[in-house]
Amino acid sequence: MPNDEGFSDFFYAAPDGLKLHARVYGQTNTDAWPVVCLPGLTRNARDFHELALHLSSNPRRPRKVVAFDYRGRGQSDYDPDISQYNVGAEAGDVLAGLSELGIEEAAFIGTSRGGLIIHVLGALKPAVLKAIVLNDIGPVIEAEGLAHIRSYLDRASKPKTFAEAVEAQRRVHGAGFPALTDADWARMVGAICRDTDAGLVPDFDPALVDTVAGVDFSKPLPDLWPQFDALATVPMLAVRGGNSTLLSAVTLEEMGRRHPGMETITVEGQGHAPFLETANLPQGIAGFLDRAEGKSN
Repeated sequence: MPNDEGFSDFFYAAPDGLKLHARVYGQTNTDAWPVVCLPGLTRNARDFHELALHLSSNPRRPRKVVAFDYRGRGQSDYDPDISQYNVGAEAGDVLAGLSELGIEEAAFIGTSRGGLIIHVLGALKPAVLKAIVLNDIGPVIEAEGLAHIRSYLDRASKPKTFAEAVEAQRRVHGAGFPALTDADWARMVGAICRDTDAGLVPDFDPALVDTVAGVDFSKPLPDLWPQFDALATVPMLAVRGGNSTLLSAVTLEEMGRRHPGMETITVEGQGHAPFLETANLPQGIAGFLDRAEGKSN
């Protein structure tokens, strides 16, 4: 049964037995494509709460929404083998969760790493993808953006109070996100942190930081153009932060050239990655999904 916050907790076993978690919104909504939400590297299902509420309660076309916690994030178990913190294993975990829920096809929304997982799903099980929303991610990852992510993970502060945590996020990300309000920053901290006896801590396995520690930024990062090209027939919306250092405007333009039907939204005043509950993005995403589903009928 949904709780007072509008979702139910769903626990299932990964292919290797790890206990994993997802949130399910609009459990009884079965007349439209379900939506699967996939977060960034160290993020979790809470990032999608406001968007999921919007999509699951949309009076015109309410949808079931499933937001995943990958292994090592949120309410999912930490993996003692950190080599399993990779997009291939996480894509397999998502497919296992969808199978357990009886979902054979869906629209997918992927923020950052979530978008990379969508590229992998396109290779593993293309029929599952009915529509795609890529939030500030594409086939080319800019080294500057990934280096910034590694830098703030390496130097993460240890705030003792919620107010200190909000201020810490502003210090790190504020220059790239001048459009955010006090409420936006507070919501972000509520999504990425959890309370412990020692104070607020990031809600992910600290070993995740080690998975990006060995990246050599002096060499070009591998791209995913072949995987992206394989998605050319899937309706797609690409969202880019106007200040993003991870997804360049040049890459976004090339994505549109290779996928002529792709829709785009640039979110001014935000960097990597735009907050999907801001800037009228819930309405924009809902409209895109409705158009994509309408064309398929």
